Amino acid sequence: MLPADLRAAESQALEALKAALLADAKGRWTVEWRFEGLRVLPVVLRLAAALQEAGQELRLLFSDAGATALAKRDAPDLAGCIASFSDQIRSQSEAPGNELLLLVGASQADYELVEQVCGGHRGAVVLVNGSLEDAAVGIGSVARERRRGFLAGWQSAYALLPQAEATLRRAYPDPWELYRLDPDGYRLCTTFEQKPDAEQQALALAGEEGLDLGGQMRVLDQFIEGLRN
Repeated sequence: MLPADLRAAESQALEALKAALLADAKGRWTVEWRFEGLRVLPVVLRLAAALQEAGQELRLLFSDAGATALAKRDAPDLAGCIASFSDQIRSQSEAPGNELLLLVGASQADYELVEQVCGGHRGAVVLVNGSLEDAAVGIGSVARERRRGFLAGWQSAYALLPQAEATLRRAYPDPWELYRLDPDGYRLCTTFEQKPDAEQQALALAGEEGLDLGGQMRVLDQFIEGLRN
């Protein structure tokens, strides 16, 4: 079900990630909270602390030195396991590890670094609120190669993706759930075994009536927005 607030969403993500790691302790997983205006650092620090309390050895990685320093300042108890992507690449070139890696907010500009981190690591990797696909290469041979290769290997452990009139949620090992926003609140519309694209979601929300012109335009807008993100 949908969480009542951010803390409930964090709790759902923690339990889903634990289940995912039990299923594949060396897998590549994603965790997403896509709230507008969300400050992801406090959320990630709480997730890392909860995982440590559960006995999980981990490293928390950020894209640059500034973000790394900020995280160390805000979480001194975790400072010893916080580093940058470049720090991780240097350390694993000397001694590859198998601890859990949490990669925070990796963008398309970090694609090569993330690929290097994953290629030299023997344990599980979790991408938190990442966006490795580049709209500039959304179509064409480069995008196809990336999707067939590196990007295709990621699985969703947890996702909470609010939209204008619906919310998409996934908590491993459950299927993807699409909730429609009705006048009296959110109601489960349908489930999907794989993450639905914008058109599949729009068709499910439209029901038997099908999509009108406005619905078709919203699908196009969501597709374009997806490329940007």
